[in-house]
Amino acid sequence: MKNNWWKGLAVLLLLYVAVAGLLLPVPRLAILNESIRNLYFHVPMWFGMTAVLAASVYYSVRYLRTPTPQLDILSNEAAKTGIYMGFVGLATGSIWAKYTWGAWWTNDPKLNGAAIAMLIYGAYLVLRSSFQDEQQRARISAIYNIFAFAAAMPLFFILPRLTASLHPGAGGNPAFAKYDLDSNMRLVFYPAVIGWTLLGFWLAQLASRVAFLKQKVYDKQLA
Repeated sequence: MKNNWWKGLAVLLLLYVAVAGLLLPVPRLAILNESIRNLYFHVPMWFGMTAVLAASVYYSVRYLRTPTPQLDILSNEAAKTGIYMGFVGLATGSIWAKYTWGAWWTNDPKLNGAAIAMLIYGAYLVLRSSFQDEQQRARISAIYNIFAFAAAMPLFFILPRLTASLHPGAGGNPAFAKYDLDSNMRLVFYPAVIGWTLLGFWLAQLASRVAFLKQKVYDKQLA
């Protein structure tokens, strides 16, 4: 139990975010209005996704240095968890866009960059399913995973800042400035980032444990 304290912290933080995010006052900004509360859910998912995908790359690098089925499973399950969080982030962003910009999707650099990045990671799932040989699948997937992360991060965080965009943090529109995030919102936003990130690692850990059990059953059947 001592090693699982962070799971309890994740639950407490997300409960706090769910309650405080709906009840605490938010700045009255034109266009955004009450929809600004989605900031506590939409944006932290991207932070959590990035952290989990970075962990996946870490395990991929370790696998290439010391190939073991355990490292492949850890890398794969972390990658899948990050991908799921990314698609949820796209969904919450699309809903937010509908209520603020009037459309489910706009020709915005950040939206398009995020969509392309998720397609790159979607190809990772297709790639893994196209190999029958386990070692070949694990090795090629690890290599692709590293390059996917290197390609996706600029699409998420760098290129959109260099062009005009409706999003904060792009084209001279500073992210989390006074307009975007006041002192009251920071009391919820920063715990939300920590909580969603911890939840992402928790989900990846659970998925890895299930995969380990399936691998153990499979090995017994072959024995």
